Amino acid sequence: MELNIQRWIDQLRAGDVRTLARAISMVENRGPGWSELLKGLFPHSGKARVLGLTGPPGAGKSTLVDQLARFYRKENRTVGIIAVDPTSPYTGGAILGDRIRMQEHFSDPGIYIRSMATRGSLGGLARTTADVTTVLDASGRDLIMIETVGVGQDEVDIVRLAEVTILILVPGMGDDVQTIKAGIMEIADIFVINKSDRDGAENVEREIRTLQSLAIRSDGWTPPIVKTVASEGTGIAELADAVSKYEMYLKEKNLALNKSVENWQKRLSEMLRDALLEKARGQITDGNLARYAAEVAEHKRDPYTLVEEIAANAGKS
Repeated sequence: MELNIQRWIDQLRAGDVRTLARAISMVENRGPGWSELLKGLFPHSGKARVLGLTGPPGAGKSTLVDQLARFYRKENRTVGIIAVDPTSPYTGGAILGDRIRMQEHFSDPGIYIRSMATRGSLGGLARTTADVTTVLDASGRDLIMIETVGVGQDEVDIVRLAEVTILILVPGMGDDVQTIKAGIMEIADIFVINKSDRDGAENVEREIRTLQSLAIRSDGWTPPIVKTVASEGTGIAELADAVSKYEMYLKEKNLALNKSVENWQKRLSEMLRDALLEKARGQITDGNLARYAAEVAEHKRDPYTLVEEIAANAGKS
């Protein structure tokens, strides 16, 4: 596999969709050569604009992504879409329904759609979403849109990956701003009130503005509120314009690099945690793990000392 890595990179960079699909599968499944592939692709990444779209279930995220993809294709920009779907805690399966909703784009070579299962990860993204984004970025896509699961209040991981985070809300779902209780409201660079033709859209806008009056962001940006009816394509141009204005703001204030550095600090911590976890798990067989679990469950030993011992042994190798 290692002998073919450069050939894979060359084919992927040349726009070969089949190689792109195989590369993403390799990275997502942690197949042989995945690390070397990402090392070779990373120098070619960093050029795509990465948009994150998050919000509660039923907010119309998929439809909005679909309409934005249409808009950017009319501007002759190539688009990559990563749609993250929840994994069943019982069967381990995922519906991956976003590919069905966007199937009319399949004939357009300028749009690549990839559905990902969370595989138990929390925070709205799959564990390998960031790595798949790197692959798409290196393939030459102008724009990458990441649609998160839609778990609601704790779905904040997207802010560490996206350059622009769009929070989608809708009227008439219990609380007017049902996510106002948690940190998800604080990560939005742009607010979208989708299905704004429904009653209650004005209440949602008013509550967002009330929230904004309570605190000023550290970067001085006041997230705009864009009203859309994604099913009809209404407000899509205005949303794209809001994205462009935020990017211009970051550039004018020299904040883009600072934001990237901050995001990479968090991502590097996560990558280090994952690497150490894999290293520790590699030293423990399933049989030993079951035995340790039984000993802790029976209170024959405490888990804190056990974890310290495992971590110490992992650090020696």
